[in-house]
Amino acid sequence: MAYKRQTDRLPIIPADAQEFNVVCHYCIVGCGYKAYTWPINKQGGPAPHENKFGVDLGRQQDIETEAWYAPSMYNIVKQNGRDVHLVVKPDSNCVVNSGLGSIRGARMAENRPSRITGSQQQRLTDPLVWRNGTWQPTSWDDALDLVARVTARVITEGSEDDLVVSMFDHGGSAGGYENTWGTGKLYFGAMKVKNARIHNRPAYNSEVHSSRDMGVDELNYAYEDYQLTDTIFIVGANPMETQTNLFLNHMVKGLQNGAKMIVVDPRRSITVASAEQYAGKENVLHLPINEGTDLALLNALFTYIADQGWVDREFIEKSTFRDGVAVRQNEAYPASLGSFEHALEQVRMSVEEASKICGVPAADIVKAAEWIARPHEDGSRRKCVTAYEKGVIWGNDNYRTVGALVNIALATGNIGREGGGVCRLGGHQEGYFRPSDAHVGRPAEYVDQFLIRGLGGVHHIWACDHYKTTLNASEFKRVHKRRSDMVKDAIDAAAGGTREQLVDAIVAAINAGGLFVVDVDIIHSQIGQNAHVILPACESNEMNLTSMNGERRLRLSEKYMDPYGNSRPDCLIAAGIAQHMERVLREMGHDAYADQFKGFDWKTEEDAFMDGYHSANPEVTYERLRAMGTNGVQEPVVGYENGQLVGTKRLYADGRFTRHGREDGKALFCAGAWRGWQAPGKAREKASHRFWINNVRANIFWQNQFLDQDNEFIQDRYPHPFVEMHPDDMVELGINPGDLIEIVNENGVTQGMAYPMPTLKRNTVAMVFGSPAGSQGNVVNPGVNELVLPDYKHTWGDIRKISDATPETRAISFKSHEAVL
Repeated sequence: MAYKRQTDRLPIIPADAQEFNVVCHYCIVGCGYKAYTWPINKQGGPAPHENKFGVDLGRQQDIETEAWYAPSMYNIVKQNGRDVHLVVKPDSNCVVNSGLGSIRGARMAENRPSRITGSQQQRLTDPLVWRNGTWQPTSWDDALDLVARVTARVITEGSEDDLVVSMFDHGGSAGGYENTWGTGKLYFGAMKVKNARIHNRPAYNSEVHSSRDMGVDELNYAYEDYQLTDTIFIVGANPMETQTNLFLNHMVKGLQNGAKMIVVDPRRSITVASAEQYAGKENVLHLPINEGTDLALLNALFTYIADQGWVDREFIEKSTFRDGVAVRQNEAYPASLGSFEHALEQVRMSVEEASKICGVPAADIVKAAEWIARPHEDGSRRKCVTAYEKGVIWGNDNYRTVGALVNIALATGNIGREGGGVCRLGGHQEGYFRPSDAHVGRPAEYVDQFLIRGLGGVHHIWACDHYKTTLNASEFKRVHKRRSDMVKDAIDAAAGGTREQLVDAIVAAINAGGLFVVDVDIIHSQIGQNAHVILPACESNEMNLTSMNGERRLRLSEKYMDPYGNSRPDCLIAAGIAQHMERVLREMGHDAYADQFKGFDWKTEEDAFMDGYHSANPEVTYERLRAMGTNGVQEPVVGYENGQLVGTKRLYADGRFTRHGREDGKALFCAGAWRGWQAPGKAREKASHRFWINNVRANIFWQNQFLDQDNEFIQDRYPHPFVEMHPDDMVELGINPGDLIEIVNENGVTQGMAYPMPTLKRNTVAMVFGSPAGSQGNVVNPGVNELVLPDYKHTWGDIRKISDATPETRAISFKSHEAVL
């Protein structure tokens, strides 16, 4: 990195540098960092009293010294209007990462916008409106006035159902309790918008309905449970790649303590290879199932464990529902819920039958069951911690498959227990706090199809780019652009007119089938190309922001630099929209409606936090969170004693399950039997095309690469989205490493760069998800589960070469992605 950046030295952090608590805003692990800032015309010295580390920097430091940071951890930014040095480095005292820094988090500093070093100059600085055939900068009041006038006209002449909202529901960079409350209070408090969707799926819903319906919150353990368990059971996840420091700092320690690991994944991943290196191949079991067959495997494991008597009878009797069926299967519940016996009767599947479906040897299924649940020789119960993620969440028959995972954990008493838990590994951190969304309904509206059908007139988009992160993307893009272009044409035709004439022209275009688009983001995104108003947001550390990680660890990530340009926190943008809506509605004579938009008089993000999260959690304040440092407190917070917030290490330690809202506190089992391909069109598509097109993540960048698109370090490694292929398949198609290829099916077409992967199964590929240069969603059909969860993981297509390797792709390394040092 130093050579690449042509950096041979960095300034020394002076002893009096300002210090800030920082939480990495990328993945859900939420590693702790410290940020240091000091004036541009100053630096520290080598003597202990001259530097922040208090050590003699004139002497060679040891290999794990804290007195070191990389060029990627350094930048020059604005703070209170002045240029300052910035270092953001891992905090060795944070229990989450113990000083480890991922390739994402350890680049936070270099990914900050700086006019001095030239980093992140694609960031939005000012509100933009579509004028005279392009986007023109303007004031906040001008932009928000247009948003409010068009939105108010459409929803008063029609209804709130004509307003469609795409918004984040997470913590981290664009979310947090401040910003989810701001948007939630606007759309679910002041209004009751039901045509809403999440940033990565086409409806406003949970990704784990069944777990919650069974009473089990999906984040119920502590990370230390990986170190205290006997078995780590991973399904549909690749934590070494995507939750790197959780794997290295917690899972690896568990393996070194003697734990075994089971990995259910159709492909061999770097997680399997790394676990084998740390624990030995004899202690790692990879079950390379056929795509989409997780439910059959899990039901067979559940059946075998029950038949062997390896269940926790005391736990089942005390903490689970014991009277047959509690919830019958219907439109809102894709499987019935009830007692252990009811579920076992409905889902029963033999090991032999599952082996035929899954393609996994029966003996390995039995071994997995033994590692999960067979008691120790002294009769003590085996501890097993279960972790799952997008491989099943975005996979076949989501509701029943997630429920099957929770069944196994409940049956073996591995929830609420030290060394147990059944948890999703997650993508972003969490920071959800909004008014009730009960009005949205269940199943929620399939918003992408709603827009494709020509419904809705105004589309507010918050920190989403579902041009890159949605299914059926090809059709969605065509329709969304066509409808927004109708409004652009109307705006251009009204050029030079009054504000009233402009709004009239926009509303007329909407009534003719057009769509008025407002985009709130930090960069000019692909879906933002369709926007008529673009509002610049700032991100974590340009504002104070609170989020919790995958073990519910709540921290305050502190502001250490100015928002870029005139950007604002999302919560204050939401407040600005509400204030302008109130004013405009009063001008229109809708005083009662205008009154619903009161209460947004926030001046800072802390005001939004106090109005929202603090109101329900009065013990928690910025001051108290700041005092808790990067270790924070695990939610739910239950008190404040001796200057410390008191949290909850793991949920359900008392054996009571409350996520479903049942007064009896009894957990429910899910009676979700195997039924093959659930989402429409999957079986037909599989029969029609050669290659299964799986989608995967890559450690080096995160989500849709929003801050990596102009980063030289990233783009030099992957100038195009990689498509892993078996070398023999490449030879048959005349494809060489680095060649550009197209993936084609009846849904659309996408492209990427061929990347040989010898351990892949034949006729399967793994394409990086969410790339701006090639969206896998272009070839994913519209099929969803009953509750509108997308099956991104299962699409099939044909592959053809479109170009020899370019100079950029020819020069890169094609070393195996599962290789470890």
